[in-house]
Amino acid sequence: MNAPTQTTGTPDYTGADAVVACLKHQGVEVIFGMTGGSIMPVYDALFRDGEIKHVIVGHEQGAAHMAEGYARATGKVGVVMTTSGPGATNLVTGLADAFMDSTPMVAITGQVTSNLLGNDAFQEADMRGITMPITKHNYQVSSVEELPTVFAEAFFVALSGRPGPVLIDVPKDVMTQTCGQLLAAPSAPTGYKPPYRGNPRQIIRALKVIQAAQRPVILAGGGIITAGADAELKEFAEATGIPVTTSLMGLGAFPAGHELFLGMPGMHGTGYANLALNRSDLIICVGSRLDDRITGKLEQFAPGAQFIHVDVDASEIGKNLPCLVPIVGDAKPVLKDLASGAAEWETKPDYSEWRAQIEDWKERYHMCFASKSSAMAPQAVVELLGDMLDEDTVVVTGVGQHQMYTAQFYPFQKPRTLITSGGLGTMGYGLPAAMGAKLGRPEAEVVLIDGDGSFLMNIQELATAVRYRVGVVAIILNNNYLGMVRQWQELFLDKRQAETELQPPPYAKVAEAFGGLGRAVTSPEELVPAIEWARKEAREKRLPVVLDVSVEREALVLPMVPGGAANVDFIPCPGQVNEDKDNG
Repeated sequence: MNAPTQTTGTPDYTGADAVVACLKHQGVEVIFGMTGGSIMPVYDALFRDGEIKHVIVGHEQGAAHMAEGYARATGKVGVVMTTSGPGATNLVTGLADAFMDSTPMVAITGQVTSNLLGNDAFQEADMRGITMPITKHNYQVSSVEELPTVFAEAFFVALSGRPGPVLIDVPKDVMTQTCGQLLAAPSAPTGYKPPYRGNPRQIIRALKVIQAAQRPVILAGGGIITAGADAELKEFAEATGIPVTTSLMGLGAFPAGHELFLGMPGMHGTGYANLALNRSDLIICVGSRLDDRITGKLEQFAPGAQFIHVDVDASEIGKNLPCLVPIVGDAKPVLKDLASGAAEWETKPDYSEWRAQIEDWKERYHMCFASKSSAMAPQAVVELLGDMLDEDTVVVTGVGQHQMYTAQFYPFQKPRTLITSGGLGTMGYGLPAAMGAKLGRPEAEVVLIDGDGSFLMNIQELATAVRYRVGVVAIILNNNYLGMVRQWQELFLDKRQAETELQPPPYAKVAEAFGGLGRAVTSPEELVPAIEWARKEAREKRLPVVLDVSVEREALVLPMVPGGAANVDFIPCPGQVNEDKDNG
């Protein structure tokens, strides 16, 4: 934690200097944000200090998503900073997104001077009130003496336990107050002690339940990646022979090519993952909050299963479904303990019949897609990327059909190789998040797979990418539609396509106008050379490269569970019939 820095004589520092010192002490490398009237003293202190990199953005929402991408790619806390009023409120979507996806972030917002608080002063907004439900914690600093403790606590809270965003609102007069020292030595927050190890008795009880099960499934979520527990998950699965399915946020936590992997369950999950969960007698849920995209119709989800639920956040256990064995703890030590216990079993359960049933489902409901000779199937583009890109490549997505195609057809092998907006489903997330990931891991190749509607929503950040030489490749699967909404209109609203057809600009030319590079791809023959060109240019010129790929306009994301239906009632891939629909 912080250590005191002694000063002598008359105080030479201000609150703004203290903020910068606190950020440096936390190891902050880069801040994403935009200056303004109420945050100017801190920006001045940053300028005078000169050690922390700052990325000035086109819009504060972009800054928040950059901080998210940075945090998700590195495991470190992402930092964003804005002025008061609209600058601060523009962070709201990013904060909510980070909160839903348990992303560690510290947001610093300037505020009007303390004597004006509550007076509806120019660019005043109650950021504590506004962000209370979408942050893990928030502060409004009232004196310069509070700054060191508040900042130390904020970083501790953001990163520990179940990570999340923390907001620090700093009135301008606090930034200009003088102080005699830059750092204090605060202790960890009292009353906040995130659990780490699971209760040993519950571990033993869980092992007995697992040993007695006949049709178990492991459901792993993003908590595996947050905890760095991918190796322990694989060890546990292989020790027991239990099949594994991962949520969208958990993709990469278990190798896609592993014989025990079932893919993603839920609304756009594989048919065999949904059937395995539906027919299981035990679900070992680790680091997943069992949200509605996974469960579908809650009362018909896994009707014959009991649950072992492992989560570092006790409030998630039993929230949506009853739990037989709750284990509050970090996924890494808990899975390690479970794997060690399973390895000592004298009699290992025989799941051969269960595994054979799953293999039958895998054969009957294998992943496939329709393809028209006259147009590129978007799924084929994602499959091609899976073949061409290295397994260490960081893939980022926006939100929409392209996001689900990526989840279904890209073979994620390692953790922190997929960065996407899972819980909030924020269109416009992709480009800034990809930039944040690239700035956090400059040695890694970062490829954005986006849709034409989603890409447009934060397209101004192309200028930021050019300014800071951020070499990301953006591949837009362009169907001139808000494709996912159009799909719902086709399937469930008698094809009434209300306000879903788009007229996007020529993205390749737009990229060039911003100072980047771009190319339009209109035929399958052009695709491989274009991808190779884009990767080379992004790497060598360190510029954003946009490929505007025309894809089949009315392709559907399948399998799909209709809204409000049970997962067993999934619509299968083209050419398949759901023969298990009435057997749930």
